[in-house]
Amino acid sequence: MNLVNDEMNKIKKYVNEIDNLFDDLRGSTILITGSTGLIGSQLVKFLAAVNRINNLKIKIIALARNASKVSKVFGDLAKYPELEIIYGDILNDIQYEKQIDYIIHSASITASKDFVEYPVETIHTALSGTENMLKLAKDKKVKSIIYISSLEIYGITKEIDIKENEYGYIEHLNVRSSYSEGKRMAECLCCSYYKEYKVPVKIIRLTQSFGSGVMYDDNRVFAQFARGIIENKNIVLYTRGETMRSYLHTIDAAYAIITVLLKGKNGEAYNAANQDTMISIANMAQRLVENYPQSKSQVVFEVDKNIEKRGFNPVVKINLNTEKINELGWTPKFSLEDMYEDMIESMKISQKGEGIV
Repeated sequence: MNLVNDEMNKIKKYVNEIDNLFDDLRGSTILITGSTGLIGSQLVKFLAAVNRINNLKIKIIALARNASKVSKVFGDLAKYPELEIIYGDILNDIQYEKQIDYIIHSASITASKDFVEYPVETIHTALSGTENMLKLAKDKKVKSIIYISSLEIYGITKEIDIKENEYGYIEHLNVRSSYSEGKRMAECLCCSYYKEYKVPVKIIRLTQSFGSGVMYDDNRVFAQFARGIIENKNIVLYTRGETMRSYLHTIDAAYAIITVLLKGKNGEAYNAANQDTMISIANMAQRLVENYPQSKSQVVFEVDKNIEKRGFNPVVKINLNTEKINELGWTPKFSLEDMYEDMIESMKISQKGEGIV
């Protein structure tokens, strides 16, 4: 089994089951930043599958920084004629002479530990990188650009069912806030480019997303849990796991992004989550070991009194309200169990080195 082929087959089945949203993309050129990241790579594969199924003649430009990661993530897909890999850094001007019709800006620092160890770089990537993409969108007169933001912009809030205009508190003097405050300011920059320069930008705020496409060495908490199951080891929690949030499958996330790109209103933000998946981290870990008894894994608490060094967020209870994106015709299809099943399968295949073909 090959990881890329397995993911493409899942996406093709998914695309065949949804309403046809994609005619507006026919003959278009789409630039995706952060293309080898989890969400960016799923977008490349999603659009490649849509292209093949509907013969839309879409040109996909994947912006990447590392050739070896391109090979690892895309395999033979990188040789598809409709996919062009270009190398560069969003902190620099992106040189592309031909027309670009759409931009999906997903590049970001995403590791929690980096937020506390490299807060300056985290902020700089959010602001300077996003401005470079907005400038490119302005110069190319794109039809639409979407900025991929995060549920973390809501901070600490008492609103469990939180809508796009409801915000909590962020301690901006805490370097861990480099990510959430950077995202907030990048969103403001997007709206400012729309107001001042009429750049047709939309914002999507994703909840934590996983499923197909997660690599074995991913160090986010959901991947750590999955590795425990795969390796028949205990799942260790360094907090009491009280944070509650909803989650989203990576394929559902890709479809949500395309939906907002094409149907969303300029200068506005949209939440994307599967509201039915809301669960605490501790209960998610416990449910996982119960669903995979063959692993003999157990949930073990080793509460760290100095959790700041790990980059963990303060305890929050937040379920993104998705009424606004639902009105555009989007609804999620995958459950939390589906997310873990697909992620564990992906991680097993990538562990064997079968993602490269």
